[in-house]
Amino acid sequence: MSMFCYQCEMSAPNGCGSTGANMGTCGKDENLSRLQDIMIFGLKGLSAYREHLNELKPNETKSVDDVISETLYFTLTNVNFNFQDHINQLMKVGRAGVEVMDKLSNAHTNKFGVPTPVKVNQNNVEGKAILVSGHNLEMLEKLLIATENRGINIYTHSEMLPAHGYPQLRKYSHLKGNVGKSWFDQVDLMKKFKGTFVVNTNCIVPPKKSADYLNRVFTYKIVGIEGATQIIDDNFDELIEKTLQCEDTNMNENLFLTTGHHYKTILTLAPQILKAVQDGKISQFFVIAGCDAPGKAGNYYRDLAENLPKDCVIITSSCGKFRFNDIDFGEIEGTGIPRYLDLGQCNDSNGAVEIAKAVSAALNTPINDLPISIVLSWMEQKAVIILLALFSLGIKNIYLGPKPPQFVNEDIFNFLAENFNLHLTGEAKEDLEKLLIKKVA
Repeated sequence: MSMFCYQCEMSAPNGCGSTGANMGTCGKDENLSRLQDIMIFGLKGLSAYREHLNELKPNETKSVDDVISETLYFTLTNVNFNFQDHINQLMKVGRAGVEVMDKLSNAHTNKFGVPTPVKVNQNNVEGKAILVSGHNLEMLEKLLIATENRGINIYTHSEMLPAHGYPQLRKYSHLKGNVGKSWFDQVDLMKKFKGTFVVNTNCIVPPKKSADYLNRVFTYKIVGIEGATQIIDDNFDELIEKTLQCEDTNMNENLFLTTGHHYKTILTLAPQILKAVQDGKISQFFVIAGCDAPGKAGNYYRDLAENLPKDCVIITSSCGKFRFNDIDFGEIEGTGIPRYLDLGQCNDSNGAVEIAKAVSAALNTPINDLPISIVLSWMEQKAVIILLALFSLGIKNIYLGPKPPQFVNEDIFNFLAENFNLHLTGEAKEDLEKLLIKKVA
């Protein structure tokens, strides 16, 4: 029985002769094909950030566009059989990731102001309401303008939580709070939330066609759900009309989440932070971030955060923080410095690097020798571009979990372990013992 080979688009064995584990390599070994898989997944995440940047700064995307085009060209059949060339191209994709996140961060702060820390009402909803899920801050602002003085309250979900930190967004009095946790609770959430639901990026759980809330679901731009209503050309009239027809939502859990610790705000605390490090009041920084996935395995990150010593600071971003952001971590004793710092969305992951670079310069210590440990949760394409971005900057000693990406085989993982000291997560307490070895001299 012949098998289809995706590389040569012919039928093996009559085509490339590849079968079994090596099927689809067309003379290339399996490692090269998997490295190209990583490229494609990285480009998907890179394209998402590029799209957001293009909405705000359309004249600043060409260099990123060039990398996307060149890398797709690189993956053409029978172009390159050199392992190191593949690694070099992945690093180029990673550098483009650094660039696009830096530019997107600046575009956001230039338009919406630099975020500052804020406590956000959680699961406290009243009246006619719209729940917005995704990443698109530009869309949220347009919606806030369109619904002003319409008797509708706007709430955020998942990666939209950091919107509350931006001064030009939270100035709207009808931006009320956050509802739910990470992206995959959408189905259960919409059974409780009686208003309308807008998804503006890819983090979505497709509802069943029989779902009784499907007529209350709206999608934006590239997002599409069969049976949902598409928002066309930023016209929110149908969304507003539907929302006003919905019954009121009443949720009152009286909880709060903290966000708004953008790296540009954190860097204003640099003197206090450096003094706390030098005085031994801060022993270590833990970057616990990434994209969350359904299942109990993600509880690893809560266990890790809960068991950190009180002299450790947690830096986070992305939706993985919803595993532990309900915990009150307090402050570093005697400093007023929060132990929990939420940098924002997944595209704000560059903030952790900016903080590390500042500490590195101030202490005259290489980044990889700083008392900083990085533990990431992996789920989807944006997590790949973030990891490639870190590798392209030479960042090492990263722990990744709760399981490795399926397209990373043993050979590739061994290469990453040897060159970047990449680790897979195990048991939280056992990993913590290893990670806490690094101390400030």
